[in-house]
Amino acid sequence: MDQVILVDELDTPIGVMEKMQAHRKGVLHRAFSVLIFNDEGEMLIHRRALSKYHSGGLWTNACCSHPREGETTEESGHRRLMEEMGFDCNIEEQFSFIYRAVLDNALIEHELDHVFFGCFNGNPAPHPDEVCDWKYVTMQALDRDVSVRPEAYTEWFKIILNEIQNKKMDIVQ
Repeated sequence: MDQVILVDELDTPIGVMEKMQAHRKGVLHRAFSVLIFNDEGEMLIHRRALSKYHSGGLWTNACCSHPREGETTEESGHRRLMEEMGFDCNIEEQFSFIYRAVLDNALIEHELDHVFFGCFNGNPAPHPDEVCDWKYVTMQALDRDVSVRPEAYTEWFKIILNEIQNKKMDIVQ
């Protein structure tokens, strides 16, 4: 049974809860998102498998999930890159944020999300239970598409993109 680490607003662990229960109740828990860029500054995005328990078929960052108890967010980022996208690379935490979003299937994401950046120039080998499509895209093309079709992207990914713009972050690693 998958569990998430419950945290307060300062990211202090305060317990664990079964993942689906936490998403039904909207309880604040620790999460991470990994953004991967190639040497041209293009971002690797993927379309979530249609069978995902929420946000199926939506475009998002290279991978995201929840660390396991006793696992650092960086360790979990490496684990999920392999599980979801079939590769691993160096990643470095850039920022974190808290968000709450009501999703499909009557689920609520209430997460303290740690955002990591990494660089990878190859083709991923995604797991079909996780990913149904992927591509590298320029930030300009991504920004245009998100503004025209926001419903095609996950809630957390749109927040991350806004944070990158607001912080005027240099994405080339």
